[in-house]
Amino acid sequence: MTEPLFIAKAKTPLYLLPEMANRHGLIAGATGTGKTVTLQVMAERFSAIGVPVFMADVKGDLSGISRPGNDSPKLKERVKELGLKDFAFRGFPVTCWDLFGEQGHPVRATVSDMGPLLLGRLLNLNETQEGVLALVFKIADDNGWLLLDLKDLRAMVQYVGENAREFTTDYGNVSAASVGAIQRALLALEQQGADQLFGEPALDLEDLMQTEDGYGRINMLAADKLMQAPKLYATFLLWLLAELFENLPEVGDREKPKLVFFFDEAHLLFDEAPKALLEKIEQVVRLIRSKGVGVYFVSQSPLDIPEAVLGQLGNRVQHALRAFTPKDQKAVRAAAETFRANPRLKVAEAITELGVGEALVSMLDEKGSPAPVERARILPPASRIGPASGAERKAIIEASPLYGHYEKAVDRESAYEILKNRTAKETKTTIAGDPAGAVLGGGARGRGRETVGEAMMKSAARAIGSQIGRQIIRGVLGSLLGGRR
Repeated sequence: MTEPLFIAKAKTPLYLLPEMANRHGLIAGATGTGKTVTLQVMAERFSAIGVPVFMADVKGDLSGISRPGNDSPKLKERVKELGLKDFAFRGFPVTCWDLFGEQGHPVRATVSDMGPLLLGRLLNLNETQEGVLALVFKIADDNGWLLLDLKDLRAMVQYVGENAREFTTDYGNVSAASVGAIQRALLALEQQGADQLFGEPALDLEDLMQTEDGYGRINMLAADKLMQAPKLYATFLLWLLAELFENLPEVGDREKPKLVFFFDEAHLLFDEAPKALLEKIEQVVRLIRSKGVGVYFVSQSPLDIPEAVLGQLGNRVQHALRAFTPKDQKAVRAAAETFRANPRLKVAEAITELGVGEALVSMLDEKGSPAPVERARILPPASRIGPASGAERKAIIEASPLYGHYEKAVDRESAYEILKNRTAKETKTTIAGDPAGAVLGGGARGRGRETVGEAMMKSAARAIGSQIGRQIIRGVLGSLLGGRR
């Protein structure tokens, strides 16, 4: 039996039971009230019992978990007040990840894995445009053309748009306006740097579930830069959660989770999400616990989480909320109502009075029922509070057993290359079989003034073999050679 996880202390210690950790949880509270430290403490506790953790470092200050903490008079006083006799500093094994490949191993997913539903949200498409995108995926699947990166998808969208009439009978109407909107959205996504997310080698989920010397590895996603594109952040984490749900085997209730997933800034997941996507999220959260995965949402207020999801979050830590406006007061009441009542505690008042590092805590008991809420102090972390230095992060990355595997992108034959070769063959056939080929070969003597089309084709022929020539032929013949930046 795995030992309970000591998280906080009221009059008595408060524990998170490992066998109930896959019943999910919530860490909530206003900015600056201690959510990040609570997240760090919980990640340490899971790692210590051999459970791997995935967490996003939104503020860039969690990477210090890889190094032992620093002693200070304030920390000594807190350790003494809480009666922590066996407290000792230590670092924890960390794997650094980064969608942009700057502060960790690059994280990639293929376009096919992401799918039209999540991509549609990422591209901010309307219902009609999402339908066309789904059609593009279907045509690619039916032809066996892989969609791995953004240039594959852009080439495929262009191909479908240019041959729309051929697909109308079997697949339905393809609106030229929708094709244009999708292409513009893909271009904007590429300019944000999101093209680095798509490609191979794609993330292997097993690499998130590693241990080292009995400690679960803490997978740290650098998200400070990623948060500049909040929809990309939320979509990526939702994709990762869905991949875990779809690929992990059923394991039922375990002694401890296979993986614990912390979803910081959780409100971004639900903001402006269409109904179909919300239903997908609710389904994943409800069922993923049977795969041995615990999901912990981190947000400012419980109101950020849809009620259908909130009802599934059994382990709760609520830091202070401020009640300056009617909306704030509503959030306080909502937070208070989510706890199992404690007759000795006025929860709504306590939420506004909590100091930094204090929280209202209610964990599931061995029967799966929420314990009465307690006002408690969160334990201090054993690791460093604050970021690792650039040199320390570099050392973590280079010492990782994954170093070198994800760093170099692989570009195998997929839809872009297939369509590029197909168009090149059609171009050669057209030039060889067209009577205008005489003009391309130098033209017939005695002819009058060249037409505009003949002049353009002649210019293209002179430049064949050069990069400029390929660009001109793209413009004249409408080929699919574009796409790569």
